[in-house]
Amino acid sequence: MSGFAWYEESLTPPAVFIALCLVGAALGFWRPRIGMTLALVASICLYLAATPVVASALLARLEAGILAHPDLAAAQAIVVLGGNIRRGGDDQPDTLGPLTLERVVYAAEAYRRLQLPVLVSGGLLRGTRASEAALMKAALADDFAVPVAWSEERSRTTFENALYARALLQPAGIDTVVLVTQAWHMPRALWSFERVGFRALPFPVPRDFRQSRGIADYLPRIGALNASFRALHEWLGLAYYRLRY
Repeated sequence: MSGFAWYEESLTPPAVFIALCLVGAALGFWRPRIGMTLALVASICLYLAATPVVASALLARLEAGILAHPDLAAAQAIVVLGGNIRRGGDDQPDTLGPLTLERVVYAAEAYRRLQLPVLVSGGLLRGTRASEAALMKAALADDFAVPVAWSEERSRTTFENALYARALLQPAGIDTVVLVTQAWHMPRALWSFERVGFRALPFPVPRDFRQSRGIADYLPRIGALNASFRALHEWLGLAYYRLRY
């Protein structure tokens, strides 16, 4: 879970670069040189953030500290974190969003490999009627035949995932957990769980970056812009967490 308000997300691309372009254009009526410079720099930053080569470098730097094959022998439980929900309409229920669904798939794989009890963590999101935890629990049980031992439905942020999971698992004597989430989210998740007293182990998840392959990686793509957003959003989030917690 992100746990960022709109004003915090506006500090990462593409919103911040688009806003600076507009500010630069408006400023150009009074201070042409300053306005043009601001708009040009923001445009270049937006272009770079939208290229696969830059997005891959940002993700690679973010995910560099994650062990690809950690020793999971000491783990006592599996914790899967909610990511997003696809909101239903008036006559349709809420369903798992693509981020959460991917985490559920890897949680099922972790369960089959480790045979450890599973905790799902995630509360209600704005505008939803079902919690992330409730939807994950149903998907794991119905679609993957994976039992869920604990369902934490209060958390709204990654740090709250850790805090409320600690409250559920500490009475059972569990302090070493396997975390299941995307690779780009793992650094902030590991930090949060370790901050509240867990020993957190990353479950091997596919990394989202790749090496440059050709000229096409220097041309802008919407997927690359989304990847750059995720990487910079996570760095901002980690810095915010360290200041706040």
